[in-house]
Amino acid sequence: MALRKKRHNHHHDRKLPIEHTGFFAYLQAYLEGLAIKGFSQQTQYRHESHIRRFAVWCEARDLDSPTEITKPILERYQKHLYYYRKNDGTPLSFTSQQVMVSSLKSFFKWLTQKNHLLYNPASELELPKPPKRLPKTILSEADVIKLLNQPDIQTPDGLRDRTIMELFYSSGIRRTELANLKVYDIDLKRSILAIKQGKGNKDRNLPLGECAQAWFEKYLDEAREQLTGPLDDDRLFITDYGEPFNGGHLGRLVKRYMKQAGINVTGSCHLFRHAMATHMLEHGADIRFIQAMLGHDDISSTQIYTQVSVEKLREVHRATHPAKLCRQ
Repeated sequence: MALRKKRHNHHHDRKLPIEHTGFFAYLQAYLEGLAIKGFSQQTQYRHESHIRRFAVWCEARDLDSPTEITKPILERYQKHLYYYRKNDGTPLSFTSQQVMVSSLKSFFKWLTQKNHLLYNPASELELPKPPKRLPKTILSEADVIKLLNQPDIQTPDGLRDRTIMELFYSSGIRRTELANLKVYDIDLKRSILAIKQGKGNKDRNLPLGECAQAWFEKYLDEAREQLTGPLDDDRLFITDYGEPFNGGHLGRLVKRYMKQAGINVTGSCHLFRHAMATHMLEHGADIRFIQAMLGHDDISSTQIYTQVSVEKLREVHRATHPAKLCRQ
């Protein structure tokens, strides 16, 4: 049994305390309703986190219950999110603002439907519209290879980390989907990876690339048994202290190897997802296949990668444009 490392507490793993406020009982009932409807644990956690954040903001303004909330108060909170600055001085992205406000709209809609409120103060609240921007950074194929080669594969945790990053790049899987993988979600005979209750509570099957499969087999044969502990619940990947991974753990893990590799860009796990989609498009993959791999309901979400993938356009332009030579 490998020695366990001491667990580090991270502030974003803890819940903001609102148990003493009038929001808490409503929140508990709302979360129970989401669970009964079959929403994923990740969705429940996201709603809870955003509602707790709003309740803490309300408490600082002597607002103790959802029954005291009006549309102008929600608009003030929306303005607060717009001007809020994180510890590093950067603002919340419009996507983050949109998700936070969307959680509140869902919460107040439920409160009204259950007759806890006479009217819905959030019914006319407009969501921020995130701009459709290109990903800030796309790792090159050379960057990905450099990053994959960072872990020390002579150690159980290094072999685990290499396998994790190989899977990210091979499949484009989201970090929460990877964290939730069980040992039996991998079918090595058919080279298939089963994603169960991914984003939107949807299942999908993905092909497992030859390279990723080879690392999987090595990890299962040589490392996983040394990392499992009493808290193991058949999760495929176990942390250094014997617990299942979560999204935060994975983000910090990838970020550490990026720093080690000298890749100083914003992002972590999602960079592999962007890289996979872009590199496959550049090598001729059909966008509909990429859409299925990424689990996008709407192809417009996938088409962003056609804008990123300029290498193929440059190739075609060079080969077919009549003005191949600069005119003097």
